[in-house]
Amino acid sequence: MLSKLANSLGRNDEEPNIELAIELCETNNIKGIEEIVLGLKSKEKAVANDCIKVLYEIGSRKPELIAAYTDNFSSLLLSKNNRLAWGSMTALATIADISADELYNHLDIVKQAYKTGSVITVDNSITVFAKLCKANEQYRKEVFPILIHHLATCRSKEVPQHAERMMICIHADNAKEFLDVLEKRSADLTDSQNKRINKLIKSLSK
Repeated sequence: MLSKLANSLGRNDEEPNIELAIELCETNNIKGIEEIVLGLKSKEKAVANDCIKVLYEIGSRKPELIAAYTDNFSSLLLSKNNRLAWGSMTALATIADISADELYNHLDIVKQAYKTGSVITVDNSITVFAKLCKANEQYRKEVFPILIHHLATCRSKEVPQHAERMMICIHADNAKEFLDVLEKRSADLTDSQNKRINKLIKSLSK
């Protein structure tokens, strides 16, 4: 499988990696996926980078095919290779609902990556936290405050996107807290940003 990676083909674009992800999904090639996971440990940075791309592309299509590798992705969240770090959080965001229990065991690492990671890492960590909240009441009690604090303190331009990512875990018991923060942030937002927020508010009032 590694021979089909972009780097192996002398390509600088991601298309071969996406094509490989689609092939592995269509054939449910478990052994092939295992080979790609092993490639994450490659000493060749380009190979590891291609592998994480393939894996989170698989996750976006058939998350169940990479759900068994929660530990592998979690172990890379603090990698010095930023591509592996944010790529692993992206992969975890695709499987956090079906691997919630396994992922919860790595919550401290996820939180650390959220605090110190890149913009893409943070974006996807919000999805991870939201899916954990939705999966389990115990997890919600611990993780939802992180989301609320984030929404109250993040950059204004991030409010709409991150609020949208949080919507999957908003329900009658926590909607007021969520809406209160959005109301406070509205003064900081542009008209287009507030339109996105108002759309979320309307959906919650239905």
